Amino acid sequence: MTTPHSPAASTRSPQLKAVSLRQQAREALRTRIVLGQIEPGRVESVINIASELGVSVTPVREAVMDLANLGMVEIIRNRGFRVPVLTDHDLEEIFCLRTMLEVPAMVQLAGLAERAPVTRFRQFAEQITDAAREGDLVSFLDLDRQFHIGLLELLGNRRLVDMVGQLRDQARMEGLQKLADQGELTQSCEEHIAIVDAVAAGNAELTEELVRKHLTHSRGIWAGRTEDGGPAEDGRTEDGT
Repeated sequence: MTTPHSPAASTRSPQLKAVSLRQQAREALRTRIVLGQIEPGRVESVINIASELGVSVTPVREAVMDLANLGMVEIIRNRGFRVPVLTDHDLEEIFCLRTMLEVPAMVQLAGLAERAPVTRFRQFAEQITDAAREGDLVSFLDLDRQFHIGLLELLGNRRLVDMVGQLRDQARMEGLQKLADQGELTQSCEEHIAIVDAVAAGNAELTEELVRKHLTHSRGIWAGRTEDGGPAEDGRTEDGT
């Protein structure tokens, strides 16, 4: 029998810590990528990222491999990795697929006999709005992900959750701070509350309308554009011109 201080027992702790660091590194990189804090197309050094995060190279290298499998980064042999450049067409494909998956899924959720678990997401919705109002974009991104993914998880379809999660990861937010400063982000976030209320009330028709509208707005938000299709920071309009 192994005692708590035996060599066999002590070797297990570093392994658990290493896994935790890998997960933390992956989430830190995921957030940087989605928020556009890592410039697309530029080769990034794993060593430099590890130094910035205050960890060794190994968990960062493992995190990069995880993200490469999700399509979020491309590994550059012996150099590091880079975030693929996301075109307007790429973003259109992502949100087209999200609409095809999430709208009927949320309608299905509204049709369930047991909708009590949905009500707890109203707090998430309010917290998302608070984070947007305060300009806390890291919290906003985390809460927004928990909200959308968490609701889908109530359907018990793991593949659906994985697919939507991957689509979210492949998109990126450009000029998000500017939209937050203009109040555009807060306006969109308030739609979460209406969605929760519609689902909790079992109103499938209203749920479909609200989710479809929200994803349309999100399409602009994630592209760094105003809700009315106004120009982005780079001067492009909603059609990418």
